[in-house]
Amino acid sequence: MLLSVLALGRLLRSAGRALADPTTRGLVVLTALILLGGTSFYATVEGWSVLDASYFSVVTLTTIGFGDLTPVSDAAKVFTMVYSLVGIGVLASFVASIAIFVRQDWDDRHGRRHRS
Repeated sequence: MLLSVLALGRLLRSAGRALADPTTRGLVVLTALILLGGTSFYATVEGWSVLDASYFSVVTLTTIGFGDLTPVSDAAKVFTMVYSLVGIGVLASFVASIAIFVRQDWDDRHGRRHRS
């Protein structure tokens, strides 16, 4: 339990450092806009509640794809294809950016040089 708390603390510290980086901040904003756009689209076009639309957007971009919600209209199916291709890339870039800072923190704690 203690190790989990310490690991979470290190992750949050690394995330805080990452958010000081302009590129990472841009990815955070872009990720939020993509999730907001998906939520708005599905709520409007599919008639889903904001919670269901938001849930579907997150599940889609994280590639979990439970299948409990499925777009029905042709417009939503086409949107989902484009949304997935663009959104997964942006989300992966955001996660990779955080991972770089986590790795740098790990290297700093263990006296190792940063990789380029």
